[in-house]
Amino acid sequence: MGRPFGVPVYVAPSWFLVAALITWVFGGQLDRVLPELGGVRYLVSLFFAVAFYASVLVHELAHTVAALRFKLPVRRIQLQFFGGVSEIEKESETPGREFVLAFVGPLLSLVLAGVFYAGMRAVEPGTVPGVLLAGLMISNLIVAAFNLLPGLPLDGGRMLRAVVWKITGKPMSGTVAAAWVGRALAISVLIGLPLLNQSGALGGEAQDIGGMDTVTDALLAAILAAIIWTGAGNSLRMARLRQHLPELRARALTRRAVPVETSTPLSEALRRANDAGARALVVVDADGDPMAVVREAAIVGVPEHRRPWVTVSGLAQDITEGMRVSAELAGEELLDTLRATPATEYLVIEDSGEIYGVLSAADVERAFVKAMARPS
Repeated sequence: MGRPFGVPVYVAPSWFLVAALITWVFGGQLDRVLPELGGVRYLVSLFFAVAFYASVLVHELAHTVAALRFKLPVRRIQLQFFGGVSEIEKESETPGREFVLAFVGPLLSLVLAGVFYAGMRAVEPGTVPGVLLAGLMISNLIVAAFNLLPGLPLDGGRMLRAVVWKITGKPMSGTVAAAWVGRALAISVLIGLPLLNQSGALGGEAQDIGGMDTVTDALLAAILAAIIWTGAGNSLRMARLRQHLPELRARALTRRAVPVETSTPLSEALRRANDAGARALVVVDADGDPMAVVREAAIVGVPEHRRPWVTVSGLAQDITEGMRVSAELAGEELLDTLRATPATEYLVIEDSGEIYGVLSAADVERAFVKAMARPS
């Protein structure tokens, strides 16, 4: 939908579903408050749905601006069924920055609620502008209050994580605490929200206005609880991922390689590799400069009786600039480099330019899965 501050904004297909739901529910409210509108009330309701998600976008832009201020890359902003999300690619370096990054979103929602309240006081009550401004004020108050709940993946959960991180000095401890509070919050929503609606604690006319019955209450509570529970679990997994990423080192995962000329038969190249204790082949030119990497999958696909008649050049992938990987790369920097140029094998070189070996993407994947399987 655009690139504010250079960050792309996407609208998920689920947004159209929630926009239709908001239009229907708010249309029912308008029919009670402003019956003279007739069918036009649904156009007004649709405008409210768009304006509400524009407020959600402002909430997410607050996170984005803060992240960019702290030099944290933001992949995108996505508006979806239950609000929006800013996909920040890296963690904050300090708990203080983490707290600020999380708090600015609810703060902007509170500011918007104040702006809409001021606008509501400036117009005549009982009119379309008055009802719209009142609805946007209440909606932003709800967004702020909900996001301040102290459990991941909500902003309040990230604030709790920052506090525990500050106290313990361990970001993982903060994530674990906030994630389990988030799971407890999900269970509370699943059980408590339908009970509150039935008891009238959320407004005695809530069921009449929206046509909400017990089944609908339970369904919405289950969806919301599932989103919170899943988000808390994802936060734990991402924290464990970042904790284990430093274990992924190009130097440790690289296979030793032997250089071979383009016309070398595959059988001869494999014999040289076996004699040298190597597990990879690099095709070089007459001057010994690397030209291509022989693909492991291609070697496996050649029957043994044909290997003396197949040259390595027919099984090799030319080395592009992105396939040259420094032996010093590790962790997230290594994964970012591999993701930028997808390939099955990469040439690993020393800082001096000498060939260190060949890095297989399959080896990186296996090491990644093994590291994630270990307890934190």
